[in-house]
Amino acid sequence: MLNFTKFERINPEKRDVLQRLKDFNEVYQVFSKTRATEQADRCMQCGDPYCHTGCPLGNFIPAWLKQTATKNPELAFALSNETSPFPEILGRICPQDVLCEGACSLNTGHGAISIGAIETYISEDAFEKGMKPKFTEHKNDKRVAIVGSGPAGISAATFLLRKGFNVEMFERDDRAGGLLMYGIPGFKLDKTTVDRRINWLLEAGMKLHTNCEIGKDKTISELNEEFDAIFLGIGSTKSNQVRIEGEKASNVHFAIDFLKGLQKRNLGNKKVDFIDVADKKVVVIGGGDTAMDCVRTSVREGAASVKCLYRRDEANMPGSKKEVVNAKEEGVEFVFNVSPKSIKLENNLAVAVELLETSMSEADSSGRQKVVINEGSEYLEDADVVILALGFSPEVPAFLKELNVETNSWGGIVIDSSFRTSNKKVYAGGDCQRGAHLAVTAAADGRDAARVMVKELL
Repeated sequence: MLNFTKFERINPEKRDVLQRLKDFNEVYQVFSKTRATEQADRCMQCGDPYCHTGCPLGNFIPAWLKQTATKNPELAFALSNETSPFPEILGRICPQDVLCEGACSLNTGHGAISIGAIETYISEDAFEKGMKPKFTEHKNDKRVAIVGSGPAGISAATFLLRKGFNVEMFERDDRAGGLLMYGIPGFKLDKTTVDRRINWLLEAGMKLHTNCEIGKDKTISELNEEFDAIFLGIGSTKSNQVRIEGEKASNVHFAIDFLKGLQKRNLGNKKVDFIDVADKKVVVIGGGDTAMDCVRTSVREGAASVKCLYRRDEANMPGSKKEVVNAKEEGVEFVFNVSPKSIKLENNLAVAVELLETSMSEADSSGRQKVVINEGSEYLEDADVVILALGFSPEVPAFLKELNVETNSWGGIVIDSSFRTSNKKVYAGGDCQRGAHLAVTAAADGRDAARVMVKELL
């Protein structure tokens, strides 16, 4: 260990731009054994590891880095899976630059450990050798229903199955995975990786019901009668509006509709209606990772031009920095410091976005700068398709009222410190209670809620 002066930080290799634009295959290559060992060997094994505390799951990062560096792959794999429900997925999609790697002590000058890439390598290397996540074969008589099959739901199922619970998962869509399946493009996360985890849960005894909407295909009374506890991991799936004139035009779309339709098509659904942007001028409004997913998808779909409009400057973009870099490499044009005023229509179709230029104010006591509109700075940005990537809010399905589950002023499910809702039989975690956030925080919620259920039901 301590070879950070001998080896520089190396990021995983990316496929050539011209090649990766031809398909939706993953951009990043998995580390080789030699590269993973070398990069893990850079770790200083800090006495107080900030990477560990910077991870929402509290992963044993220095421990599995050490085992990778000393060539003990079985123990590295076991440690990696101990705290995480799907490390090979989070290694690919987590914003490590603001979490574990952002907290790494080597960030002061030597470059953080390539934690995410090593995390992915550990699992993929183990899978190639035939290793699998472990579940107990001893079942108890407790039954838990999980509503929603996204990161929180998969995580809760994983940790309940490890303790021998009987788990049934209910998903209203046609495939399990939630945002992992339909909200994140394949060039960031291949869907066979998601399916693989779901299949292992099925092997461990989980029952999966797709195309099953609670309150419609399965009644609340049936859930209450059949299960000892219910976990809600229904996400935050209602798209936020920009609330300007013209946004209701038929060629103005929400990001999730754009991404989901194309992902279903890519998975072989020949009946799905998808939004065709080929040879069109695409404008995406927003600056987070979902906006990056939309612009990068658009270039792969053969758009004539792709522009990302964001009201702040680049330094204040909420999206992952590597995603912005990737988008620029792939030909996306960024227009910073602009705010949409209206969408101009001709024959009821959007033809341009009217923009106002903005400036950034002086930072306040928290270090946050405010957006200042520059009055009289209007101009038009031509568009054939406008995609709104402005974040998500929780839905409030009718069955929450039937379950006597309380929600707050913005639709989030109210929970206590033990993830219980106002109905003591019902628990919740992930975006449905905290608002749109990260897959890793949803995974942490699902795991911690499962631990509470284990403690209280056994």
